[in-house]
Amino acid sequence: MIEIPARKGKAARVRRGQRVKIVNTKGQQVVDTWAFNSEDMHEFMSMEHNRVAIGRIIPAIGDTLVTNRRHPILTLVEDTSGGIHDTLFAACDRWRYEVLGCTEYHDNCTDNLAAGLAALGLTPPETPAPLNLFMNIPVVDGNRVEIRPPVSRPGGYVTLRAEIDCIVAFSACPQDLLPINGVDMRPTEAHFEVMD
Repeated sequence: MIEIPARKGKAARVRRGQRVKIVNTKGQQVVDTWAFNSEDMHEFMSMEHNRVAIGRIIPAIGDTLVTNRRHPILTLVEDTSGGIHDTLFAACDRWRYEVLGCTEYHDNCTDNLAAGLAALGLTPPETPAPLNLFMNIPVVDGNRVEIRPPVSRPGGYVTLRAEIDCIVAFSACPQDLLPINGVDMRPTEAHFEVMD
């Protein structure tokens, strides 16, 4: 298992057919998740295209997630986390924390994506909206969104199968001003494993 340190990011290369298991180690940690085509990083997993492809806002076991060119990239093959994830919220960034009142630098998922890819010698062409694993953002009354704590328990996990050679990237979301990462608002580490 590879640790995604609390408040930080990691990335890995995954070959077609391999699986990536993402573990919510302590149960309340959101993990922003991205996937890029290894051959052309301008093609990446796209939440707006996925909502059209799967016909709903939360992917379920058996759903194949697609890119901004509508090609399959990852398939959700296992989910023991309670099945609540988010495809609506953008990755947090320095501007989000400024809006929330931060006057100094705050770790954020946008910078974590860049740092995780930089460790592989790569640069993201942009910051796509992530698949926010374990994040609980229900749509209320058909229109409003609410921020609620994750429903995942310690050790809950999601397994994704690569449909093409890709680069996956993760951020252990550093949000500590809202209950994104549980009512304690204390980001923790998560883990992932690439499996044949």
